[in-house]
Amino acid sequence: MIVVLKQNSDKEHVDRLMQHFMDMGLKINYSEGDNTTILGLMGDTTKLDERDIMAYDVVERVQRVTEPFKAVNRKFHPEDTILEVAGRKIGAGYFNVMAGPCSVESEEQIVMVAEAVKKAGASFLRGGAFKPRTSPYSFQGLEAEGLKLLLEAKRQTGLPIVTEIMSEKHIDLFADVDIIQLGARNMQNFMLLKELGRSNKPILLKRGLSATMEEFLMAAEYIFAGGNTNVILCERGIRTFENLIRNNLDISAVPLVKMFSHLPIIIDPSHAAGRRDMVQPLSRAAIAAGADGLIIEVHNDPKNALCDGAQSLDIPQFEATMADIRRRAEFEGREMMPQ
Repeated sequence: MIVVLKQNSDKEHVDRLMQHFMDMGLKINYSEGDNTTILGLMGDTTKLDERDIMAYDVVERVQRVTEPFKAVNRKFHPEDTILEVAGRKIGAGYFNVMAGPCSVESEEQIVMVAEAVKKAGASFLRGGAFKPRTSPYSFQGLEAEGLKLLLEAKRQTGLPIVTEIMSEKHIDLFADVDIIQLGARNMQNFMLLKELGRSNKPILLKRGLSATMEEFLMAAEYIFAGGNTNVILCERGIRTFENLIRNNLDISAVPLVKMFSHLPIIIDPSHAAGRRDMVQPLSRAAIAAGADGLIIEVHNDPKNALCDGAQSLDIPQFEATMADIRRRAEFEGREMMPQ
């Protein structure tokens, strides 16, 4: 349920109303915009009578929210959320590119790629230390050592880092990571979602391979329910009957998220198709659809990459793609980060 307050309402009366709701065991999401202030009520609101609430002179209107996701719902928070991470703004017209290798392989490799993507204009370095793989015999990443190498690349280049977590047992290892990525296979790992909800780290939440939009937003709701409101959504393609590409990029996810949620959403064109020759056209589509950024795989030697070389751009390809991205993003009125 949402309660829309009248403009210039008396603070003492608003506080009294909020205390009334809290005494009933409800949680309140307070959202103050330029023109509207909303109290988003979470909990068992079935016992609330709209007429009783309207009796308070500070209340303009009351509306029940039918969607199961509440805190991430645009009705609860009409303004776009802007996250600030390491001096970069994410969401609401600010455009970020996160780039780097699928997997951290060595210090030389990750530092070389970090320097290259920074020079080309990327705002974050992405790289996998822990790698979820379909086959137990595939390269699983350097794990804790990979995290150390990412942090070394951050130290040398100044680029904040984005990397994937696979278990709640590893939370302490990610203390110095700027954005924790939750991969598609773990989108409904509810224990991990709850643990990330108790952290204060920004979370990059990827959509599951066959998740509906409601399931995707409910996964974000789990993180919000734990108290962490620093969530970035990521559409990375969904599994369909098509076998010429790895996944199908659901570009409609961008406008749908913008309709139903206030959270920023970025696109992963690398995983969407699994082919490097589709990264640039899918990036263009993401910008046109209104995405808040991109996460792109870049490797200094894709042919010899230990993981996902087929979808990774080499450094000259990334430089060319970034020039195209910048031109199109700025044409659409986005502000490229960092400035």
